[in-house]
Amino acid sequence: MNSENHAADGLQLLTGLEVSAVSFVRDYVELHFDGPVLRVLSNPLGVYGGREWHFPAPGSLDLMRCYVGKTVDAYEEDPERILTLYFGEHRFGIPLDDGSSLGPSRLTWSASTRVV
Repeated sequence: MNSENHAADGLQLLTGLEVSAVSFVRDYVELHFDGPVLRVLSNPLGVYGGREWHFPAPGSLDLMRCYVGKTVDAYEEDPERILTLYFGEHRFGIPLDDGSSLGPSRLTWSASTRVV
């Protein structure tokens, strides 16, 4: 399995997961899914309830908190541009272009499992 397939498999795991937390950690954002964590190392953007937001602009934190309890219905990836997660009518975008990274990568995925 090559790394592109491995990344696609990880993204596929997002579909059907519910966001349990949105964490703001210094200069990045994390989406938590009751175990797995998607760490966003670029400034995310999206649309929630018809309102556009772009982190860290004023009001973006309030709108990003609204994703808690929402389930990922689908995703779309343009590897050179953006990864978009769809939550019904709402969207959460993660820029992937070279200029948007806050470090050596744009996002990380930790697929740890939940222990019951």
